[in-house]
This record gives sequence, structure tokens and C-alpha cells, in this order.
Amino acid sequence: MTQGLPPLYQNVPIELAPARQLTSFPVNTFIESIAITTDGTLFISNHEAGQVVRVSLNGTQTIHATWESKIAGLATTNDGNLIATAWNASGTPVVLQVSAEGNIELLATLPDAIFLNGLTRLQGERYLLADSFRGAIWEFNLENHSTKIWLEHPLLGRSNPESQIPAVNGLKFFDGDLYASNTEQQLILKIAVNASGNPGEPEVWVTNNNIDDFAFDVDGNLYGATHVFNSVVKISPEGKTTTIATAEQGVVGSTAIAFGRTDKDNTCIYIVGNGGMFLPPPTGIVPAEVVCLEVSKKGLPL
Repeated sequence: MTQGLPPLYQNVPIELAPARQLTSFPVNTFIESIAITTDGTLFISNHEAGQVVRVSLNGTQTIHATWESKIAGLATTNDGNLIATAWNASGTPVVLQVSAEGNIELLATLPDAIFLNGLTRLQGERYLLADSFRGAIWEFNLENHSTKIWLEHPLLGRSNPESQIPAVNGLKFFDGDLYASNTEQQLILKIAVNASGNPGEPEVWVTNNNIDDFAFDVDGNLYGATHVFNSVVKISPEGKTTTIATAEQGVVGSTAIAFGRTDKDNTCIYIVGNGGMFLPPPTGIVPAEVVCLEVSKKGLPL
């Protein structure tokens, strides 16, 4: 069996994509999320350090911003800033804005949320935020900083409320529908969204896939980070799963994925991870890498 692949993926076809390391971080660094701006700059969240790190296309790292507590998800805004899900020093979930200059502004505090995680733009200035432990998706309006529950449903939650594995996790749109990974239930959900931005009933699209964050190409193929399973998978529009990277390609503890956004790298997916902090490979925890996989398909425009 290829290193890092558990029984869940033993019978999945393997078609490894060409891989190269862009940069790496020290052992026990938890890189949680990635967002890429139109000029090709990678912004990644160093979760436990509360940092947003800027990484250039030549791999140079710069600490862009530092927050008082943990930072989780990142997404770009229409004006070149970043939106982040995080916690304040008291452990309450919050939404932050990180400017292009590295300034952090607290936009909203959500005392009824539990674990804000992945996020994506819904429409205009409206964003959706996954609440991995509440089993809900929140809506955040950047224009007036308001928040509300957008959808709460058992398919978004944990099968066991005592589980420490996140449920609803990554959120991305394709062809007008929202796709959401439920890591704890090993599902990918498809949620219809109407013209007003309101959700329909969640449907199970794919089962038996341990997906954290993910990204779509223009043809509707989904590329998913399997986190504790140390791999990246490609799921076709028909739901067929193929493994395209394993621990040997440097994707140990893979947490998040984003397509490059320049003419030089728009068929490359960048994968970040934590080096296996929660389920180390046989070789032990390794440095957290940022890896580029060449998938020969352009990413879906954001």
C-alpha cells in the first residue's frame, strides 16, 4: 500500500500528478487555510500561531498579520483584502478582515457559533461560514457586518456530538450550487441556492471521502485534501475518486487547496498541511509543506 493511504482509499485508483515543493514550515506548524490573490500571492493561515503568512511564487515567506488567537479559514474579497474566521482571546468565534497592508479589523463576534472554519463568497458582499461543531452554515454580510444562520441541518453536523473531528468544513460553489464537505461523516454535500441566495435541502453527492477543504476546476472536477489520510484526491463530476498525491509528494496532513491565479500557475493546485500533527505517518511528524500539483486543468474563477 502506498505510504499514507488508509483502508478507505486502498481500492481507489492512483494517478499521481507532478508535484513540487514551494516552501515549508517547521515541524508542528499547523497550516490551516490558503487564499490566493489575482497577482499570484499565496496567503496562508498559521492556525495556532494566529498568523497570516504571505508566500510569493518563489517561495519567500513573510508574516503578513498576527492576531491574538487562532485563525482558521481565509477567503479573498472583491477589493483585495482577506476575510478570516478566527477566535478572540476569550475563545469566542469571530470574523476578521485582513487588509492588503496587513492590518486586522474585527468585523463580527459570534457568541452562538462554536467552530468557524471554511468560508466562501455567496453573493456580492455576502459570505458563508462553516460552523464545524454546531453543524451549521452562517451568513456574514461584509457591508453591514451582520451575521445569521443560513442553514442548520443534520447532514452538516457530527454523527457523534462528542467527536472532535470537524463536520461541515470546506465550502465552495460550482455551477450555482454550494458544495460542502462533512469530514466527520465522510460526505460531500450539494446544496441548491436560489436567486436570492437562500439554500435548498442538502443532498449527499459523494460518500466515503474524508475531505477537509477542496477546490474545483472549470470542468467540475473536485480536488480534495484528506488531512489525516495524507493525500489529495480528485473526484470527477460523476463522483469517481482518484488519488493524485500521497505522503511521498509532500502532502502530509493536507488541510486546504487553492488553484493558482496567474497565467503561469492556473493549472496548478497549491496544497497546505500540518505535517501529520494529528495522525502522523510511520516516519513521524514532518515539516508542513506548501506543494504545487500540476493537474493540467484551469481552476474555477473566483
